[in-house]
Amino acid sequence: MELKSPAFKESQYIPSKYTCDGDDISPPFEFLDVPEEAVSLVLTISDPDTPGGNWVHWLVWNISPKETGIKKDSIPENAVEGVTSFGKAGYGGPCPPYGTHVYVCKLYALDGMLPGDPTLKKQQIKKMMEEHIIDKAVLKGFYERGNAV
Repeated sequence: MELKSPAFKESQYIPSKYTCDGDDISPPFEFLDVPEEAVSLVLTISDPDTPGGNWVHWLVWNISPKETGIKKDSIPENAVEGVTSFGKAGYGGPCPPYGTHVYVCKLYALDGMLPGDPTLKKQQIKKMMEEHIIDKAVLKGFYERGNAV
């Protein structure tokens, strides 16, 4: 399985339009080679470089495995967005307080569905999907304020 974005390549800078310095909209993603046995997909975006640990920027689950990706500034039909580190459901773009931060985008293929509760947080989702992961793909991007692409 592979996770790509037409907005940025692996280990490149995320364009500022997808950050707090721009339009703060979610970037587009492409899903490739999703396992046939997958029942649902989960997408997470986190920043492990924050002082308090992993800052969650986006959490989307129950994505149909038939989806070939996510368009910019949208979520797939019937998918659920969970609570991010911003304290609400929905996308929150990169906005590092200092230096260059890495943003880790992960796509998980699961053998089942997760509860449709939008109040769930990443740790809860992570625990629920632990024994149901069939495959995983990672895409990393970088962002530093003032270093707009």
